[in-house]
Amino acid sequence: MLRSLRNRLLLSHVLPLLIIIPLTGVAIIYALESQVLLPNLSKELAGDAHLLAEIASNQPRIWKDPAYAQDILTHVSPDLAARVMWLASDGRLLASSDPTDADRLGQLLEIPDFTSTRPGEVVSRTDFSQRLQGDIVDVYAPVITAGDQIIGIVRLSYRFDTVYEEFMRLRYLISAILVVSLLAGVLLGSKLAVNISSPLEKVARAVYDLARGYRKEGLVEQGPEEVRQLLRSVNHLMERLHSLEEARRRLLANLVHEIGRPLGALHASIQALLLSPKQDPELLDAMLSGMKEETSRLQHLLDNLAHLHDQVLGTLELERQPVVLGEWMLDVLRPWEAAAHEKGLNWETSLPSGLPKVDVDPLRIAQVVGNLLSNAIKYTPAGGTVSVAAGTIEGKIWIKVSDTGSGISGEELDKIFVPFYRSPHERRIAQGMGLGLSIAHDLVDAHEGRLEVQSQPGLGSQFTIWLPNIAPNPPPIK
Repeated sequence: MLRSLRNRLLLSHVLPLLIIIPLTGVAIIYALESQVLLPNLSKELAGDAHLLAEIASNQPRIWKDPAYAQDILTHVSPDLAARVMWLASDGRLLASSDPTDADRLGQLLEIPDFTSTRPGEVVSRTDFSQRLQGDIVDVYAPVITAGDQIIGIVRLSYRFDTVYEEFMRLRYLISAILVVSLLAGVLLGSKLAVNISSPLEKVARAVYDLARGYRKEGLVEQGPEEVRQLLRSVNHLMERLHSLEEARRRLLANLVHEIGRPLGALHASIQALLLSPKQDPELLDAMLSGMKEETSRLQHLLDNLAHLHDQVLGTLELERQPVVLGEWMLDVLRPWEAAAHEKGLNWETSLPSGLPKVDVDPLRIAQVVGNLLSNAIKYTPAGGTVSVAAGTIEGKIWIKVSDTGSGISGEELDKIFVPFYRSPHERRIAQGMGLGLSIAHDLVDAHEGRLEVQSQPGLGSQFTIWLPNIAPNPPPIK
């Protein structure tokens, strides 16, 4: 029964009510009976007793003639709900309005001490005995003469059986109110339990559906703040999983495209060589050169996938070493300068002397610069310009790669570092697997640096690598 959260929440709401409401009911009933009902009865009897005492003080025969006293009570008692007794000054019972007291006539009854009682005062006594024949409220009114002498006592009392129905009616009324309150508490607790457990059940179903691939839409964020926070987390998880699934599909499609193209070229070259009637040195050289380029593309693709594997597993390691930035940049830029000239691009460099040493992994940073230059050369038309600059500012090193190519739209600037992203517009990043800029961003981040981009469609792009400068400046480069 208590295995479900809903039942536990319901029990947590109802259990305190089952304990508190009955105790509250008992306390209310006791307070009403002892502090309201009985004092009101005592006050009512006190008024009647005082009135009868005034009447009896003018009828001295009552205290001398028990038959006369009984006759007076016979005429007075129908108008009173309480039992009335005439007592002699010593406590002897003279007459009673209750026929069951006939055998007690003449007996001495216990009376309170009236020595300090003044004329007109009454003495009340309350007994909480619930015996049906037990008196629960007694009022004594001494009858005092002008000489302050007590000649008799008027006693009025309520027995429990007299007020039993009134007590029980009060108890039934309070019990009914408490039962209704308890039922209302149970219903309210049930509703609250459902309101809390229902979103959790939806979350569980959504996670199961997501695992089976059935669910794509998010959950409605409603309920208490904690539940809404959980729903937001699940929605974020769903968005992340959907993006990863989309990335996986793009990866497979890109792999088919990127591997199929060089494999197709290699297959065509091999077929051409096999079908060639004789060994043509020029054809052989051309075919081998093309095959080398295609295997280089495959090797580049393999390097990108290896980096992606390290990124996913979190096993990216750097082999840092002090590098003289100026000399290192010259070696890295040589092949890219030749590639730019081969495409008919203008090549510009700005490497001031005295660039400091940096503690980096030279192969990884060379891969970053190579990816940026590869994109710059690829997307800059013939006659355009590709430029590379480096410098220091405020203790940091920057390397800028600029081009006058097609540029990147503002809506795509936040997406170009996402793995496998390829632009729907055919300006930039529409070719390849969409890993180059993502890899460059991760490698710079691993060096505790950052990679920034500024671009406008039709005006070109500028990528800036920021690296921490932690080594002293070397002597100027000759």
